[in-house]
Amino acid sequence: KGRCESFGRGGDGYVPGEGVGAIVLKPKWKAIEDGDHIYGVIKGTAINHGGKTNGYSVPNPRAQADVIDAAFTMAGVDPRTVSYIEAHGTGTSLGDPVEIAGLSKVFQGTTGSKQYCAIGSAKSNIGHCESAAGIAGVTKVLLQMRHGELVPSLHAQTLNPNIDFENSPFIVQRELSEWKRPLVTRDGETREYPRIAGISSFGAGGSNAHVIIEEYRPSELECRSPVVDEHNPVIIVLSAKSEAQLRQQVSRLLVAFSSAEPSEFSLADIAYTLQVGREALEWRLGLLVGTLLELQEKLQAYVERRTDIADLHYGQVKGEQDNLVAFAADEA
Repeated sequence: KGRCESFGRGGDGYVPGEGVGAIVLKPKWKAIEDGDHIYGVIKGTAINHGGKTNGYSVPNPRAQADVIDAAFTMAGVDPRTVSYIEAHGTGTSLGDPVEIAGLSKVFQGTTGSKQYCAIGSAKSNIGHCESAAGIAGVTKVLLQMRHGELVPSLHAQTLNPNIDFENSPFIVQRELSEWKRPLVTRDGETREYPRIAGISSFGAGGSNAHVIIEEYRPSELECRSPVVDEHNPVIIVLSAKSEAQLRQQVSRLLVAFSSAEPSEFSLADIAYTLQVGREALEWRLGLLVGTLLELQEKLQAYVERRTDIADLHYGQVKGEQDNLVAFAADEA
């Protein structure tokens, strides 16, 4: 039918798609130290191979269960605390029941709870992107974590009758809903767990992979902004391709400050963004300030072309072209 019916009745085969994706991986401590925006934390990964089966595209449920179990073991995560599974979900009459059987084996080994974990597949939206299918699933999970919502898995209004979802830990996500953090009772104590998702990617020929990703919840210490005052000033830097454009940059910054309440601005954040998130061009301005009012006053003085501004420096950085001339053997 040309559409992928993951976990739906009548799934009639593999539907090809095309895609490409990329993510930046970093040790968690380094990302925190660098002030990066963290989309999720990888808790565990595992890969294995299904070995010999009845055919090249026939999956091995035991191997799929083993790779998922290995990922959970590495992550130290209790399957009962997982609230979403981004399934391989090719939408085939054979593959989908086998996948649910492998997942159920792992989940039911630790809990008898039913239908507490949502499950879906991006393949119902975009088809099977082959080598990009795994990154597509990871991207979907990270976006769901970012927005705190679970999106519907399509073409599954009528579920595959060969899968007994009612007696499994899984419920197919068929509508847009809030991704609630699970409340789990352990040893008489109920606590809220972060959003945790498992992502499966099973390749034809028997290659199996599973990754477990947890939402990033910064600690109170990480959320605390550094103290900025006259004794602990920050460095504000601006740059442009010409002196006129540099003054224009300053004027625009002043307009931005005047159009909002001072409480909306963090001087530490402004300093960080201007230092890290901008390209350093030829004409540059740098100044030390301890308050937002001081920053506005000094920038206004620069626009007015005053020269008696404390802790403000600006000028032109010569390009390296002049230095390279000394090493040129010929015009080229």
